[in-house]
Amino acid sequence: MPVKQGGLELLQHPVSRELLQSTIPARLAYISTDGTPRVVPIWFHWNEREFVLGTPPKAPKLKALAKNPKVALTIDENTFPHKVLLVRGTARLETVQGIVPEYALAAERYFGSEQGEAWVKHLASLTKEMVRITITPEWVGLLDFQTRFPSALPL
Repeated sequence: MPVKQGGLELLQHPVSRELLQSTIPARLAYISTDGTPRVVPIWFHWNEREFVLGTPPKAPKLKALAKNPKVALTIDENTFPHKVLLVRGTARLETVQGIVPEYALAAERYFGSEQGEAWVKHLASLTKEMVRITITPEWVGLLDFQTRFPSALPL
């Protein structure tokens, strides 16, 4: 029997695993301090328990996340059949000295080893600290448009 939408077990589905290891940025949705919604593309690292994001300490999203840490993440492909991983959770913020280690891992995944290392070295010259954002999944949805469709479709 297939796992229902909302089940954390969906993170183990082959389509989810593919998206979690891809170089597709996540889209992070949150409520800004002015009460309006925001969505920003952001690199992520999945450590099998939580999503880890890194950002400079002056990023506007940090004030918003401190005020309202409820977020949604989406990782999706543009080719058909579309593959979409939907995650809801609560963000936790932690300031760290230097570069967030998981950010460095994400840089290598997105850029490749050599260019990722160069980017992290350059970033370290620009900032002495970063904020580590962790998001533990509380709800997971998956669409693959082959076996898992949006609930609005009468299939």
